[in-house]
Amino acid sequence: MGEGERLGWIGCGRMGAAMARRLLAGGHEVLVTNRTRAKAEALASAGATVVDGPRDLAGCDVVFVMVSGNDDLLAVTEGPAGVLSDPQRAPSVVVDCSTVATEVSARVRAACDARGVAFLAAPVSGNPKVVAAGKLTLAASGTAAAFERARPYLAMLGRGVTYVGDGEAARLVKICHNVVLGVVTQVLAEVTVLAEAGGVSRAAFLDFLNHSVMGSMFSTYKSPALVHLDFTPTFTTRLLRKDFDLAMAAAHDRGVALPVSALTSELVASAMGAGFAEQDFAALLVEQARRSGLVLEPEDVAVDDGLEAS
Repeated sequence: MGEGERLGWIGCGRMGAAMARRLLAGGHEVLVTNRTRAKAEALASAGATVVDGPRDLAGCDVVFVMVSGNDDLLAVTEGPAGVLSDPQRAPSVVVDCSTVATEVSARVRAACDARGVAFLAAPVSGNPKVVAAGKLTLAASGTAAAFERARPYLAMLGRGVTYVGDGEAARLVKICHNVVLGVVTQVLAEVTVLAEAGGVSRAAFLDFLNHSVMGSMFSTYKSPALVHLDFTPTFTTRLLRKDFDLAMAAAHDRGVALPVSALTSELVASAMGAGFAEQDFAALLVEQARRSGLVLEPEDVAVDDGLEAS
């Protein structure tokens, strides 16, 4: 971590803002920009310097990107007003934490290479509340030198950053991660419905599970949604299905069989068809109950999500 380095941040939505705040809390100089300027200005009180656009970050040492999709990433990097558009200046490293297609990531990597800029793909696992609790995790891929250059800052964003290799390896890791997310949630829905069919409340069953060897940070922080039937989206069922599709394509290309994942993908599609496409994927619980002849009701019980700030 260089002394007095200037950091840039592109994308101040709910997730990006939460992550940028952690760098600001660490005492770093952070310049921020967002397509909707008001979202960037909300970080000024935390010490951020607001600039007009990505091009204004060309003089920063390390620039982070957290945008919503493929086109946005292309626009803020290789676009006419992107961070690579200044012919005189460019950052040393661009770190993209967005969830984008592998081919788009490779295109941006090539654009960075052409300017002598190192590029790291660093997709994340978590949501804004997980970020605030200091429990975000990241996978990073690119050159080992670029990773070492950015690692101190990446480490400040959460509890763990893992270097997974060169090129776009981190994009595949994120897809694999989200397949596990879907499969585990479907199994969690099945056994929770089974317990409730036997007269056990969801709150009691999940409390037992979360304190057992099978409990996890994920099952714990998803428990309030399952108990209260609150499916305000942190990650929608539609987005989960998209990642299953990407995983199936990657498996086909590599000759890998994913039988359990393939079945779960169809169950996710079923939940979408039942009207849960834009709700949180925890709504798999309700669709599982429907298939089992149960109608669930919210339980008015306090449930700890396990996300104490750190």
